[in-house]
Amino acid sequence: MDPGKADRSFFEEHVFQRTGADREDVRLGPTYGADFGAIDVGGRVVALASDPVFVLRDLGIERAAWYAFHICVSDVALSGLPPTHLAVDLNLPPDTTDETFDAIWSVFDREARNLGTSIVTGHTGTYEGCAFPTVGGATALAVGDPEDVVYPTGARPGDRVVVTKGPAVESAGMLAVLFGDDLPLAGSTVDAARERFEEASPVRDALTAAAAGGVTAMHDATERGLANGFHELAAASGVRLAVERDAVPVGDGVREVCDYFGIDPWTASSEGTVVMAVDPDAVAGVLDALAGEGVRAADVGAVEERRDAGSALAAVTVDGDPLPEPDSDPLWGAYETGLERFRKT
Repeated sequence: MDPGKADRSFFEEHVFQRTGADREDVRLGPTYGADFGAIDVGGRVVALASDPVFVLRDLGIERAAWYAFHICVSDVALSGLPPTHLAVDLNLPPDTTDETFDAIWSVFDREARNLGTSIVTGHTGTYEGCAFPTVGGATALAVGDPEDVVYPTGARPGDRVVVTKGPAVESAGMLAVLFGDDLPLAGSTVDAARERFEEASPVRDALTAAAAGGVTAMHDATERGLANGFHELAAASGVRLAVERDAVPVGDGVREVCDYFGIDPWTASSEGTVVMAVDPDAVAGVLDALAGEGVRAADVGAVEERRDAGSALAAVTVDGDPLPEPDSDPLWGAYETGLERFRKT
């Protein structure tokens, strides 16, 4: 396997036909481009999603724990339902101190309380072979009314494509936090880029948009960035997205940081950015609701009928030209470059 999240071909070859028993209570099972699954339980729906617990201590332990928590709950929030329950498995290296654990766990507790999420079970231990930043996994659940769920398979021809925050907010924000004091950029630019890291959670975007009504599908632009987010949403719903590049919002500081590291903002990981399909009559209401929460967002294009189901390139166009599906993410290469250039470790 290649580093990072498995791509479409791996999913289709190794996962898709190996998903255990078929059960009538499964509303949404494993689907490429879907952030969560969903099951029926006694007249309610339970959306659920699993992710790594990823604590990048270079960010500073509190900021790293905030980032880790929101990675754990982000995918299930893209159902439009608030995360209600969380199970956390921490597999820590043997030299982890009680102080480090307490610093991480206090942030998990605070953020869970802020969202109304109960941490109901899990596992904690130290083991040889475990190492930061990936120190376990978590499963988040969102329990709610079946009528309130926004499925990633629901985009329809005629819908509009709305994007929040824009490309590379996670990547630019993280690189600016880690290396900003050493970057040959204006201080105001670095400060702006650092603020992008505070946008690296899609929870508020997703819940705000869903509550406004008219959202038919949502997906976040994590690994391989906004370009991959467009492709995964198109794949999940079996549609084509026609996007206008200049309409896509771009956060302050993103271009400059990405240019310095020589990375394409559209293919760089952007946890916090949401790609959504919205009924055309509801777009104004969704954008107003997001603006009311201080979330940058724009109508960037149209959902169209898929014209060539056999071609990945046909799934997304930008200004009329096919958008290639990314096969790698430049964030971690840029991270290594920064370590070598500025810290020599």
